[in-house]
Amino acid sequence: MSTTTLAAPSAAANSSQGANRYDAIVIGAGVAGLYQLYRLRNLGLKVRILESGTGVGGTWYWNRYPGARFDSQAYIYQYWFSEELYKEWNPSERFPAQPETEKWLNFVADRCDLRKDIQFSTHVTKAQFDERTQRWKIDTTGGETFDAQYFVTCCGMLSAPLENSFPGQQTFKGQIFHTARWPKQPIDFRGKRVGIVGTGATGIQVIQTIAPEVGHLKVFLRTPQYIIPMQNPKYSDTDREAYKALFPYLKERLPNTFSGFDFNFKYGNFADLTPARKKELLEMFWNEGTLVLWLASFPDMFTNEAVNEEISEFVRVKMRERLKDPELCRKLIPTTYGFGTHRVPLESGYLEAYHRPNVELIEVAKNPIVSVVPEGLKLKDGTVHECDILILATGFDAGSGSLTRIDIRGKKGQSLKEQWNQEIRTTMGLAVHGYPNLFTTAAPLAPSAALCNMTTCLQQQVDWIAECIGYMHRQGLNVIEATKDFEDHWVDHHDAIANATLVTKTDSWYMGSNVDGKPRRLLSYIGGVGRYRQECNDVAAKGYEGFTLT
Repeated sequence: MSTTTLAAPSAAANSSQGANRYDAIVIGAGVAGLYQLYRLRNLGLKVRILESGTGVGGTWYWNRYPGARFDSQAYIYQYWFSEELYKEWNPSERFPAQPETEKWLNFVADRCDLRKDIQFSTHVTKAQFDERTQRWKIDTTGGETFDAQYFVTCCGMLSAPLENSFPGQQTFKGQIFHTARWPKQPIDFRGKRVGIVGTGATGIQVIQTIAPEVGHLKVFLRTPQYIIPMQNPKYSDTDREAYKALFPYLKERLPNTFSGFDFNFKYGNFADLTPARKKELLEMFWNEGTLVLWLASFPDMFTNEAVNEEISEFVRVKMRERLKDPELCRKLIPTTYGFGTHRVPLESGYLEAYHRPNVELIEVAKNPIVSVVPEGLKLKDGTVHECDILILATGFDAGSGSLTRIDIRGKKGQSLKEQWNQEIRTTMGLAVHGYPNLFTTAAPLAPSAALCNMTTCLQQQVDWIAECIGYMHRQGLNVIEATKDFEDHWVDHHDAIANATLVTKTDSWYMGSNVDGKPRRLLSYIGGVGRYRQECNDVAAKGYEGFTLT
């Protein structure tokens, strides 16, 4: 593969002192981590990925629950550093399921010979910046300590599952699973009484998939969701040839759209259209069966309450047409928040699952789950719902959780966890003031924390980090740190854009509302992927203005 030939580590890198001394330690072997290894290794650096799982894949290694699949089209959920690599992979359909995506990431790891620099089954517990040596010390559960000039986190934005959501889980007599820690072996649902907690994007995928298999399914619903029906055609050879021919165009286009997808706002503001044109476009977007209605229809949907309500009602009507039953409509159709201010899932037969005689819907917003008992779930009113299997689709401590679960300490021993427990802040989602030579991907205050086709945003961040490190090496520099003034500027810029939208007025995991005590701030930069990219490029073009380099 001539376009992706990897440079061998330099002699200087190989002459490091000690087997665990590296130029860079990367955490995580998912989409970002694999590419980060590739980029840094091509700079001639000695690099090691530390991965807690037994294989590559990140999100697609851990989230193997029934029905798991992504909702970015396969032809854009790709790497762009090699046209040859892009054209060698042949997705089976528009939105492939988890096994195929995991297989693709294994294909990339093998094709680029990445495994030799990945250490599996290694969980990082602590990372400390040593001000004397100007290097990071990274500790693992296995008792190893790694020494690195650069510490790069590629942990993912949804990788810290909320597993212990209810007291008494250890007393349950049946089987209990969190969707983000699903076992590799198949689970037999036949004839079983199954309870599932959570109806976000993950819960929806599980429910629509297992409903036909289980004996009886109890869905514990707190917050109903707007949905978009997924259109998932199989790809033919002709389809694949067509999109592969667009590689140069897509590589250039995706990083410059609002959400990193192959679509963008182009119809103006909704409020300026005639009623007939509004209906025409909404129907077109709806029938597309992708996230275009949410992420590339009308920008004023995110800022204008009247516009948002009109589009929300359009979606409610579509949901009513499928649900029919007035009681199901009351329970399952959102009315307390607007379309697009939460994560919008794609689904395939989710609403129809509730028409099945073996599916029971239990509202827990006003009568919440208080504990798990040996028999099942106990509600506030004392009711016990008996189950053989409990599935927790209870989500994640998003954006920040993967890093606060590691004891990361910067200058003067300051704790990132303690800081973020007070206020979640970063410099462009790429660094944190007070933590020299720490680079972050999928961290708060960047699009990659939520509002982006993840392969687009993660590759942009990895490229920025690699080019920054390359610049430092060419200039003979050893340490880089974001200044407090620049971080303050970025936080203010982020908040100004976020607070002009309806998203910040809604409780969701986007705002950290699903984690008790988590500081409230929109986790994802909502100014657009293209704008964020330009902001990052401008900083680099000015010699990394806003950072101190020594």
